[in-house]
Amino acid sequence: MRSHLFFSISIDPSRPSKIPISYPPSPFVSGHHRGNSSNLQLQIPSNTHTKNHSFHFILPRLTVKAIARAISAPAPEAATMVKAIRVHELGGPEVLKWEDVEIGEPKEGEIRVKNKAIGLNFIDVYFRKGVYKASTMPFTPGVEAAGVVTAVGPGLTGRKVGDVVAYAGNPMGSYAEEQILSADRVVPLPPSLDPIVAASVILKGMTAHMLVRRCFKVEPGHTVLVHAAAGGVGSLLCQWANALGATVIGTVSTTEKAAQAKEDGCHHVIMYKEEDFVSRVNEITSGKGVDVVYDSVGKDTFQGSLDCLKPRGYMVSFGQSSGMPDPLPLTALAAKSLFLTRASMFSYTTTRDELLEAAGEVFSNIGSGVLRIRVNHKYPLSQAAQAHEDLESRKTSGSVVLIPDGIFEQEISAPDNVFI
Repeated sequence: MRSHLFFSISIDPSRPSKIPISYPPSPFVSGHHRGNSSNLQLQIPSNTHTKNHSFHFILPRLTVKAIARAISAPAPEAATMVKAIRVHELGGPEVLKWEDVEIGEPKEGEIRVKNKAIGLNFIDVYFRKGVYKASTMPFTPGVEAAGVVTAVGPGLTGRKVGDVVAYAGNPMGSYAEEQILSADRVVPLPPSLDPIVAASVILKGMTAHMLVRRCFKVEPGHTVLVHAAAGGVGSLLCQWANALGATVIGTVSTTEKAAQAKEDGCHHVIMYKEEDFVSRVNEITSGKGVDVVYDSVGKDTFQGSLDCLKPRGYMVSFGQSSGMPDPLPLTALAAKSLFLTRASMFSYTTTRDELLEAAGEVFSNIGSGVLRIRVNHKYPLSQAAQAHEDLESRKTSGSVVLIPDGIFEQEISAPDNVFI
């Protein structure tokens, strides 16, 4: 038997034809639903020749059910606003704008994280400049952060409010006080690891893991060349390669960075502004060349890096801080049968197992003392533009982190350097 709902209204044809009706004016006759009032709109024919006439409407069962669901549903929650860095146009550090953005609730499989620290990386610069293309415009940069879970999506298990987690990779958007993340892209932090340290190392550490364990497996007896040896990734590379038994050669730009590279395990440090690094590598290796070059500089070092390799050596490019290298004909590799790869950490952590393995090795090496983490520079998140300017002008060494402004105020009494 079909059920209907009867209700009546009074109309005045002199008023607009769309008339808001408070529904229901009384509880349902059938169904016993006592929901809050809701507004409906009925279109009244314009040729209605009556005044203050009463009309009766009959709604079929399906319509009644739809209305009942609508008026019984909770009202949508007010949007939460957080501060974030936004990029509306490509360009220099000045395009990084400090703005209010809206953040919603996590959906199925997602979590909301309140960031305690955000890692600064050259990939952020590449997206800001347009070397890498962001999927949307405007966008929030950043691919590395650590923080506390503040909400979990419906039905999610394995993560809970209060968990301290870190992430590196997609989605981009870590330059924010809070963000929504896929739960399967975050990793839990060991209790002994400070979130600021974690944010400074999770991306760089997994990049170093990719370089020394996956792209080219460093073993005792190998000789490796690391460009930008005092940088965020370079520092970790030198330490890790040294611990694996390799002879490490590093290039740096200043005497201060040379001292740090030595401390990080470089057996030979080359001041590339004062001497030709190809000649020095040839001298250090007695003309044999190196087994592998780890090059994040790009244009300024690319050809020289190839010249430093021994026959069947590996050229691992993983960045281009000086610009994109010039095109290289494939035949240029033939004389020494060289291997060339342009590696990205994201391609080596595509599965959950790969992600956990890489992060696990990084955290284990920090815990055992193989990797010592330098957080040499901390900036308020609102000053991301200054941090980018300093990074690009090579005024930084080690890792750089951005800290949400409210948390930064609590950190300013801490030492500038965090060394673990």
